[in-house]
Amino acid sequence: MEVLYTNHLSAPQDLAGFRMEGDGAMSFPQGRLRLESLRPAAEGQAANLVLWCPEDFPPDIRVEWDFWPVREPGLAIMFFHARGRAGEDLFDPALAPRNGPYDQYHHGDIDAYHVSYFRRMWPSERALHTCNLRKSHGFHLVAQGADPLPGVMDADGPYAIRIDVKGGAVTFSINDLVSFRWQDDGSIGGPALAGGKVGFRQMAPLIGEYANLRVSRH
Repeated sequence: MEVLYTNHLSAPQDLAGFRMEGDGAMSFPQGRLRLESLRPAAEGQAANLVLWCPEDFPPDIRVEWDFWPVREPGLAIMFFHARGRAGEDLFDPALAPRNGPYDQYHHGDIDAYHVSYFRRMWPSERALHTCNLRKSHGFHLVAQGADPLPGVMDADGPYAIRIDVKGGAVTFSINDLVSFRWQDDGSIGGPALAGGKVGFRQMAPLIGEYANLRVSRH
């Protein structure tokens, strides 16, 4: 595979050009990116955040990163193949402003896949750990699989997370254990999405840490 992009996410200079949507804080107490909301979770969707990598990527890619859960409850998401619904760059000023509330991302004017993992916000999520793949515009739940990540009390990261997209097929893995595979045949939410940006999302009050973001071409 051809490596297109690498970023250790280990210091402030590594985040040059990244775009935060929502009131979030970035720090590096362990030499890796720590993300957390500046707002109390009681504010609901207004407390959530998205951090976008500025690079645009082609259709068939592998996205990899290391993850450490630091504080729960909460939820982590990775957006990928994100762009405007008419093919615009995600940062095109003609698109509606975004500042964290989830509906701006699944029923706004962008298209994206988004996989949620470490889903620990609600009692039902903590009782049965799953990873969910959605396709938007439209918030279509298209795949679901088991989440092997332990709770914060037992976590011993890093956990190596990987998304593979090839020919419309999406595979999600944690520590090389496949959670789900799904083929986008265009029957749900329109044609398979191709190309665009990737971004980290967190649901408050989660604190998560990230390192070694790498994107490769299949």
